Amino acid sequence: MKKQLVCVCIVIGTMTSAQSTGKPGFGVKAGGSLSEVTGSDTRSKLGFYAGAFVTFPLSSVLTIQPEIVYSQQGTKAKNDYTFSGYKMTNVRQTLDYINIPVMFQYNATSELYMETGPEFGFLVNAKAKADVSGHSYESGNKDSLTTFNFGLGIGLGYKITPNFGINGRYMAGLTDIVKNGGTGPSKNTNVQLGLNYSF
Repeated sequence: MKKQLVCVCIVIGTMTSAQSTGKPGFGVKAGGSLSEVTGSDTRSKLGFYAGAFVTFPLSSVLTIQPEIVYSQQGTKAKNDYTFSGYKMTNVRQTLDYINIPVMFQYNATSELYMETGPEFGFLVNAKAKADVSGHSYESGNKDSLTTFNFGLGIGLGYKITPNFGINGRYMAGLTDIVKNGGTGPSKNTNVQLGLNYSF
């Protein structure tokens, strides 16, 4: 609960301090992602994201952009497994997050900007899936994972028109997502590429 409260305070604080030189802007965004959970037997998994954002111009070159985004993340296993005589293939973990990034953007030109900032994630659903002897199985495993995730991001964006743009971002998780983790921490990584539209 304390972590969630800190998250809300940071977002409100950035919005309150953004007594900007221009009016706030609103927009929506969506795109594809390539995510992974760090570990020796993991590989990337395709997903998608969609959400909304508010921009607060602080000056002609600096903007704060809080967002709320649904993000489908997770990972796949590199190898197949045999358990009690059953062969498990195509093992994958799906993680559904509601993420709140707070990005600080530097406008290098009127079209190109660079950004960085923290991201606060809240796990809303988790499923482990696998093909076992030709049949597909899945099971919810949210209880074995931490519900709060903290990360840092860096990205680039380009405004194709004043309202329409493209954005790429890399987010690195800093918290272990597995409760009582074993051999080492498991952290989210997420690469996003998508489009955004400002009203």
